[in-house]
Amino acid sequence: MGHGDCVRYLLGRGAVVDCLKKADWTPLMMACTRKNLEVIQDLIDHGANPLLKNKDGWNSFHIASREGDPAVLQYLLTACPDAWKTESNIKRTPLHTAAMHGCLEAVKVLLKRCQYEPDCKDRCGVTPFMDAIQCGHVDIARLLLEKHEACASAEDSLGAQALHRAAVTGQDEAIKFLVCDLGIDVDVRTRSAQLTALHCAAKEGHTDTVKTLLALGANVDSKDERGRSALHLAWAGQHEACAAFLLQSGLMDSKDLTETLASSS
Repeated sequence: MGHGDCVRYLLGRGAVVDCLKKADWTPLMMACTRKNLEVIQDLIDHGANPLLKNKDGWNSFHIASREGDPAVLQYLLTACPDAWKTESNIKRTPLHTAAMHGCLEAVKVLLKRCQYEPDCKDRCGVTPFMDAIQCGHVDIARLLLEKHEACASAEDSLGAQALHRAAVTGQDEAIKFLVCDLGIDVDVRTRSAQLTALHCAAKEGHTDTVKTLLALGANVDSKDERGRSALHLAWAGQHEACAAFLLQSGLMDSKDLTETLASSS
């Protein structure tokens, strides 16, 4: 809770500095959720180990990266230079976490002081660039491109690119950045199911994102590997407003490879 006097009193009375609570959280991990540098310093001065991990595989540096305080990150790297060399149980790095949570200043520190591989992937094949894009943090995505040589067209384990993931989460500004600024093909398909971003947006019922994609030149008639149009996916998800807009945009009801009409989904 950031009560430095209480922390110092307890440490002075012999409290175990790395005592564990449920889910294997240490006091240092908990302190890193509060951005309280003074408490963090006191704990480390009394021997707290920044490299210990909780049940999800996160150490204190990973937790601090989620909160995004650059001063805390700088201090942890000074106190324990190897703290950044960590992955969660699903292989997510602190860079993934900072990018996902929109911590621009933290990302700057990580890129300057740590040696993460460009396009390092978690267990699902997601890169920090994808995390930034799908959460709408275009400033971080741009920084990763410029300072970390990230690949804007990298694929996750299902063959989806950042554009598809942005469509799933309805991040219109990120989509415009990818298509207009970076030249990503608005109709690029996922490797596994041959889905376009339009399919992804329709499946989630993101009508505004469908509008954005069509305005950027997306092919309203595109079909996936099963012969389904965006209308099939909109109806399957019971997204009536999205389906109505697709029809208004000229997409005709059609049969997929199983002879099923979109309106019958």
